[in-house]
Amino acid sequence: MPDGNALPSIPVPRHLHSIRYEIRGPLARRAWEMERQGLEIIKLNIGNPASFGFRTPEAMRRAIVDNLGDAEQYVHQKGIFSAREAVVAESQSKGVHGVTVDDVFLGNGVSELILMCLEALLEPGDEVLVPSPDYPLWTAAVSLTGARAVHYPCRSEHEFCPDPEEVARLITPRTKALVLINPNNPTGAVYPARVVEALVRLAERHGIVLFSDEIYDRILYDGAKHVPVATLCRDTLCATFGGLSKVYRACGYRVGWATFSGRKSHASSYLQTVELLASLRLCSNVPGQWAVQTALGGHQSIYDLTAPEGRLGRQRTAVLEGVKRSKYLQLVPPAGSLYGFIRVNRERLPKFDDNAFAMALLEEKKVLVVPGSSFNVDYTDHFRTTILPHEDTLKDVFARIEDLLDGWAATAP
Repeated sequence: MPDGNALPSIPVPRHLHSIRYEIRGPLARRAWEMERQGLEIIKLNIGNPASFGFRTPEAMRRAIVDNLGDAEQYVHQKGIFSAREAVVAESQSKGVHGVTVDDVFLGNGVSELILMCLEALLEPGDEVLVPSPDYPLWTAAVSLTGARAVHYPCRSEHEFCPDPEEVARLITPRTKALVLINPNNPTGAVYPARVVEALVRLAERHGIVLFSDEIYDRILYDGAKHVPVATLCRDTLCATFGGLSKVYRACGYRVGWATFSGRKSHASSYLQTVELLASLRLCSNVPGQWAVQTALGGHQSIYDLTAPEGRLGRQRTAVLEGVKRSKYLQLVPPAGSLYGFIRVNRERLPKFDDNAFAMALLEEKKVLVVPGSSFNVDYTDHFRTTILPHEDTLKDVFARIEDLLDGWAATAP
């Protein structure tokens, strides 16, 4: 038996080799190291509203405090009744029919529910259609099951909206599900009704499950309209994901929900398996669940923030202006979400690489962004930034980016 100084290295399991989450990866770890050295880093890698002074509405905080006495025990594996009932009411207000409290699962954020819903569905060798760029948890969650994420492109020349005909060509007998992220993270795209309907009909024709990530559904700009997938889906199973994290600025509460609609008669075994997985973790965070009814039934303060004169509206404008002033940057204006997916002009910087840029920006300019290739795309000329900082901070950030790229351009062959 080896002594304590000669233990073999613990290997990474083979099924985790392809798992990536660069949003909190090596760049973020380097930023933490720099902060421990006393350096001040502007962190634009995570859509974390509280880090930039956004507060959860007071009524939600009071709802948790008032119900703490009822939050000390396990609750039903799907969540407390009042929270699920509120999600049903919200679904009905959007025009979604046939949803009951039994069709709603509360989870520790949408992330946990994505993992559970895919684990209950997939076997090794199955395929799931996932947008590219994507929020990388979706690709990782598919990979964890041994299935394969098949990426359908969402191109900048189409404002990052998918082409349903292109998606259709990727369907095979192994395809089990189609994922939509709308409004999209990282691009901010909000899909037109005709695109959403075409993708729904595609899933219905092939009898595959629809997974619709709508966590940013009320974060919209310039009159953009969000079309809930569930309002159009009738002939296949549809799971819609929402939560408190973004619209209600309550990331730390870790409260998300999955709502099942559409055709459910053929999916009883699947839904029982999702409930089994929910039972294995006993229940999700209880205190945060008490905020759901208040959040969904109260004043939707997010609209005050996303209006042109609101804080998010102004900060989005600051990002657009920062890009416009630049000699190197291009941006499809985000119609929703909390991000800008910014392109660097390769005609001016032919050897630009997003990973090298992100590291140099961190080391030299103390700004943390996410390389675009982290979002499962096959190009390296984009990066993602949040639009959460104050306008003055964003102006400073773009000045630092321009200074770095000016230096690169001056030394380019």
